[in-house]
Amino acid sequence: MKKILFVVLLCCSFSLFAKNASFKGEDYSVFVSYNEDLVPGDAIFIRMKLHTSKFNKKNTSYEKRACLQLYKKDKLLQTTPFYTISKTKKNHNVDMLCGIPLSSWLEDSEYSLKVIFTIAENDDKEFTLPLNFKDRIFNSETVHLDAKNTSIKTDNSPKRATQINNLNDILFSSIYEDIFALENFEVPTTSTRYTSYFGDRRVYKYSNGKSSTSLHYGNDYGIPEGSEVFSCASGKVVMAENRISTGYSIVIEHLPGLYSLYYHLSQMDVKEGDMVKKGQLIGLSGSTGLATGPHLHWEMRLNGEAVRPEFFLSNFTFSEED
Repeated sequence: MKKILFVVLLCCSFSLFAKNASFKGEDYSVFVSYNEDLVPGDAIFIRMKLHTSKFNKKNTSYEKRACLQLYKKDKLLQTTPFYTISKTKKNHNVDMLCGIPLSSWLEDSEYSLKVIFTIAENDDKEFTLPLNFKDRIFNSETVHLDAKNTSIKTDNSPKRATQINNLNDILFSSIYEDIFALENFEVPTTSTRYTSYFGDRRVYKYSNGKSSTSLHYGNDYGIPEGSEVFSCASGKVVMAENRISTGYSIVIEHLPGLYSLYYHLSQMDVKEGDMVKKGQLIGLSGSTGLATGPHLHWEMRLNGEAVRPEFFLSNFTFSEED
């Protein structure tokens, strides 16, 4: 593996949180944009544009591959492959994207990103990008459950286990050809009234006197029963069903490994396999499943892990049109 030792440029561009870096070799050049602020509960996205010389024939016959690695000092935390957004006919220019979710339990330390890419067989390159850790404080709340919700929360039935496994199979899958949404996402309701936030540290108090703890994986909006719910971005409906814990639930795939989830609906207006546009009506809010009242639970998952939904309202793909 050959390491790139020269950085040409590092500057702000595209959006308030974007950093750019350029790298150049004898027969290739790379331009990357990424968010350098590493914040618990958010994500790191990097867009990489790779150009290889048209005079180097070996580059046109070998598929370009790349992966992104997150390090805590010298410890490798995660590795995720890039996926191709676009490429020229002769494959000399490739535009790629990659995202890594950040745990809401992430601790202050020294972090960095390593990009490894292949431009020809047995010819790997790599470079490292710096990150700035910025802490976030999460709320704590206690949720008191009645007998009905206690029964749902403590349900250990095979049916509920199957539903959980089926959902995880979807959320931990990445179909690299599925590129449906590269623009900023939008909030799926007109309401601005939050009743719970992503990352809330929850204590559930059961009706039998017992309790348990968990994280809240999305945002809850306190809206009346029957309020309109819209898709936060264009994508493909990969789940639309009634689940024990989340009631009428819709899951939409937007990018490889990136999904939006809408829970506790009273009505679903889409079905599995439907293609939807950003802002399209997909259902009505309700209180089905484990719910203490009418609301919309909106959640975002990247590579299976929950990410703060507001992160995706920004230019996270570093589109030059923004």
